[in-house]
Amino acid sequence: MRRHEWTARAGCLNVGWMLTLVELILELKSLVASNDKNKLERINALFADRQAPAEYQVGRHFVAKHLLGEVTAQIDDLDPRRRKAAIATVRQVFPRTVAANLLRRVVKDPDARVRAAARSTIRELQLQDVAQPDVRYNPSPSTPDTTDDPSSWAFGIFASDWTSTKKPKKAAKTNWIDAYKLPRIANVAALQKLLGIDGDEALAALMRPGTGKGSGYVEFEIPKAKGGTRRIAAPRPHLRKVQRAILDQIVGKVPMHPACHGFVTDRSTVTNAAPHVKAALVVKLDLKDFFPTVHYRRVQGLFEHLGYATEVAAALAGITTYRPKLDDGTVVWPGVLPQGAPTSPALANLACRRLDKRLELLAAKFKATYTRYADDLTFSFKKPPDLAMGRFLWWVDGICQQEGFNERPDKRRILRNKHQQRVTGIVVNAAVHVPRLDKRTFRATLHNCRKSGVASQARDREDFEAYLRGYAAYVHMVEPKLGTRLVAQVEALFSSPASEKEAPRG
Repeated sequence: MRRHEWTARAGCLNVGWMLTLVELILELKSLVASNDKNKLERINALFADRQAPAEYQVGRHFVAKHLLGEVTAQIDDLDPRRRKAAIATVRQVFPRTVAANLLRRVVKDPDARVRAAARSTIRELQLQDVAQPDVRYNPSPSTPDTTDDPSSWAFGIFASDWTSTKKPKKAAKTNWIDAYKLPRIANVAALQKLLGIDGDEALAALMRPGTGKGSGYVEFEIPKAKGGTRRIAAPRPHLRKVQRAILDQIVGKVPMHPACHGFVTDRSTVTNAAPHVKAALVVKLDLKDFFPTVHYRRVQGLFEHLGYATEVAAALAGITTYRPKLDDGTVVWPGVLPQGAPTSPALANLACRRLDKRLELLAAKFKATYTRYADDLTFSFKKPPDLAMGRFLWWVDGICQQEGFNERPDKRRILRNKHQQRVTGIVVNAAVHVPRLDKRTFRATLHNCRKSGVASQARDREDFEAYLRGYAAYVHMVEPKLGTRLVAQVEALFSSPASEKEAPRG
């Protein structure tokens, strides 16, 4: 086999002549270990030749083994170009089972190019297990049934996804504006008047992408409870005021599904946990990237479904979604629900109405109870189910995928009643309770505050007083009798002058 020659063109490496197996492995080892942001594109170039000898399968196996985590992360990257490069790597090097697990996460990607690349790869690899077929629609004969379910786009339909052989059922002609007593908005000018926006230029400014000067958002990161960080896009005061008006006058008036408990008036983690008390089996699942999954087109479709004209729905969707800017100035499209906007939780819950309905019906079929708190899905069985749990979870996962959401398998939990069962942080084995260890820790903290002074426990935490008051109020919400005593003890701490003194010495 001839030795290789490298030629650099447009920043990519092209293989001029075929590599020996040893040279290929050495080159792959170097790429795998590098911090090159474009390493996947370079690896894709190595395997682009379909006439490569069979020895190249060894190289593919090496890459698949060492780059699974990196490809998994890149397939979730904010930049659609990097997601598309990850799809190419999946096509070139990964075995079919792994490829199916990765591609199902982007088969309904908001970006048309990424979505097309994923579907093309699924057809090329002849995968049949990416998602359940949706029997409510006629599949196209040119593509596998598993990639051809359009149901999750009923809110925010991609026109390019439809053919003459698959048309959705006509929407019911219910006048939701009158049913929910929503304001009638004839055009964009009327919308501007309703929201207090001073003309078209002011409206355009509210939709400006990125976080630069004049944009409506600021970005920052906050730590997650279990490690890592969460990216927050918070609206600036004027945009927040407009979004709050949309929430109060439009979105907040639309009722949520009964199974939805997160960010809903008069519902909480307690109401979410209570239906699962004394269950023989509790199943907990988590949806991945909950807010970013709901993008501009879905939000626009939601407002159109409520009865607003396309131009009004488009303006409302533009105000309530965020388009980030990449480092090179590229604007990511379509925009998504930002974590930090007052309208995002309600819009995400409304986008989940059919998901909640379908999962509720599935749970009823298997004699289970279903609730959802934001991205946390919970099912409980009063008696051990007769079916194989894997089959039930397969249906749940498939429904989530059909509705445009992806489950996180690494966060899936199955809890039996002989162990502690927690739902949204609340123990539900016998009744709703705060975890015993947490209560003991808090009581010990209050005891030490009374004995040695608040400063001895605060350890320079500026929000320590707010933490004590907040946790006591939380316990009161879950366990009112105990919470009443804890609230009184916290109040006594801060009503006593001694609480301000330093801890005694000696």
